[in-house]
Amino acid sequence: MFIQTEATPNPATLKFLPGRSVSEAGTVNFESREQAVKSPLAETLFSINGVSGVMYGLDFISVTKADGEWQHIKPAVLGALMEHFMSGSILMVNEEASIDGDDECFEPADASIVSTIKELLETRIRPTVAADGGDITFRGYKNGTVFLEMKGACAGCPSSNATLKHGVENLLRHYVPEIQSVEQI
Repeated sequence: MFIQTEATPNPATLKFLPGRSVSEAGTVNFESREQAVKSPLAETLFSINGVSGVMYGLDFISVTKADGEWQHIKPAVLGALMEHFMSGSILMVNEEASIDGDDECFEPADASIVSTIKELLETRIRPTVAADGGDITFRGYKNGTVFLEMKGACAGCPSSNATLKHGVENLLRHYVPEIQSVEQI
């Protein structure tokens, strides 16, 4: 088995591509060791000194480091990934309970606007963000403001604010004139 690695715009995050499906049900983001109990692989990755975040995408795993050098952390991550995929172990203990929930907030009167926002996120924005090892999720819409959550490589990325304001906000405002701003939660 060969696992590719890719740099992301966030220097604290690397994207690992095992060449097979990872999370078919959607992205799963672990921001702490406590959250990782839902996944044996995430628990193993958090046990590596310096790992502070793990995100599963459709065909990749993003690993974020708090400290340390990638030259010391990367071999341990590759070993854990290799062992997991070669053993055929389960990814999640309880798949349904582990996928990010639908914690959304918007007024019923804004349903058509929200539908357009979600379609644009799904077709135009999420694929680009996933290519960089992250994900972006709709969390709400109120009074012209769209609330989004950035995960994986995008969370804490030095360029995430520029991506939100110049990329995502401009695209959404182009297609949905009611949108005034985009905020990260």
